[in-house]
Amino acid sequence: MTVVPPAAGEPRRPAGPRNPGDAWIVAPTGEKYWGRFGAAGLLAIDSERGILLQHRVAWSHFGGTWGLPGGALHEGESAILGAVREAQEEAGVPDASVRPRFTSVLDLGIWSYTTVVADVVEPFEPVISDPESVALEWVPLDEVSSRPLHPGFGAAWPVLRDLLDVRPSVVVDAANVVGSVPNGWWKDRAGAATRLAEELNGLSVRGEDIELAGTSWFPPVAFVVEGAARGLDVPDADESEVVLPAGVLSVVPADAAGDDAIVAEVQRRVALGEYVVVVTSDRELRERVTAAGAVQLRSAGWLRGVLDDAR
Repeated sequence: MTVVPPAAGEPRRPAGPRNPGDAWIVAPTGEKYWGRFGAAGLLAIDSERGILLQHRVAWSHFGGTWGLPGGALHEGESAILGAVREAQEEAGVPDASVRPRFTSVLDLGIWSYTTVVADVVEPFEPVISDPESVALEWVPLDEVSSRPLHPGFGAAWPVLRDLLDVRPSVVVDAANVVGSVPNGWWKDRAGAATRLAEELNGLSVRGEDIELAGTSWFPPVAFVVEGAARGLDVPDADESEVVLPAGVLSVVPADAAGDDAIVAEVQRRVALGEYVVVVTSDRELRERVTAAGAVQLRSAGWLRGVLDDAR
């Protein structure tokens, strides 16, 4: 692997100092990859208009093709923040206008590229805000493959396109998960449930753990509570954030039996076409939610492990 800075006079952004990440990685076989610390791109999907594509200026790498707004990551920068920053610099994507749904990582060992797939939550019109774009367009999904695509994006698009139709969600049996650890929860059931809910707000799950392609998913979470925990209050997402928290949590209070409320929530989400994962270790409830259409079942211990790994 060789790190090579841009050539003298090679056009880049017109203002601001060059970041140390703005350099080519050259593989021993001669292939060049942009981004000393890897790169990331934003696949923003608008339910009405399709995905945002960038027509790359001729002087850029694979100029003349269509791809995603994106570029080199800064040192220590997360792929999600980097993809959104680059999309803001190249396409004027406003703060808090997208919410990540999943990421897909191409890891070549010497270099990696992360596609950040994000739903548009506040519609916007893209603006060419640097010299790397000839055009920016919302392209309907069934028209994307007809464009001359950047080779990397073109290779990834068939898998990404299939995943755009998948919307996983997680329904959590709060009482079962809270009660799975002997940490004194019985002294303050509402407090224990609140602490668990706060941890779940922004849940990230590996794709392999829910049997989906894609590297990490950020599913919405339905936290079904009963009894003393019904009055818990979890802070809303901070709308001022550049990237809204993914995996936003909703609290579902059970009016009567908690199991009945969980089954009803599963049925509601299945009717919406969601890929529902239920978290409970209750054997009878697992049978009921499977009959209600849940795609996968996970134990309370599994969820505890996911949260432990995220700490």
